[in-house]
Amino acid sequence: MEEKIIMTQEGYQKTKERLEYLTTTKRQEVAKKLAEARSYGDLSENAEYDNARQEQISVEEEIFGLETQLKNVEVVDSKKINTKTVGVGCTVNVTNVKTKQSFEYKIVGGADSDPFKGYISNASPIGAGLLGKKVGEIANIKTPAGITQLKVDKIKA
Repeated sequence: MEEKIIMTQEGYQKTKERLEYLTTTKRQEVAKKLAEARSYGDLSENAEYDNARQEQISVEEEIFGLETQLKNVEVVDSKKINTKTVGVGCTVNVTNVKTKQSFEYKIVGGADSDPFKGYISNASPIGAGLLGKKVGEIANIKTPAGITQLKVDKIKA
């Protein structure tokens, strides 16, 4: 049995949209490139054909991966998010105990993670370290630089 993939509703929607784009628009674009490259004749020394074929393989692999994700997805219901403890779907405000810097993270499933936007995976060191913590509690998180202590200041849905 395959492991469930946790996603927010937003991540689920983006994944569905990407799959739709690939299976309709992108497949057609690649098919046109292949047809055009075939028209050049000898396929054994046809770089355009090789490139189009490689692109086709890449697109089909991504489609397969997205379909697999969507078959095994568990969408976090934003209406049922418990804000008493940190969990997937929560936005959490934390303060580094040592540096006093504040951060805001949204805890998401791995498929949704985007650290540049502050979306961190529940399986990442910080995400896993914060799971289950309540406001006022300190999470001791093992990082390459050593143990980082983050105090949970606020949890919201």
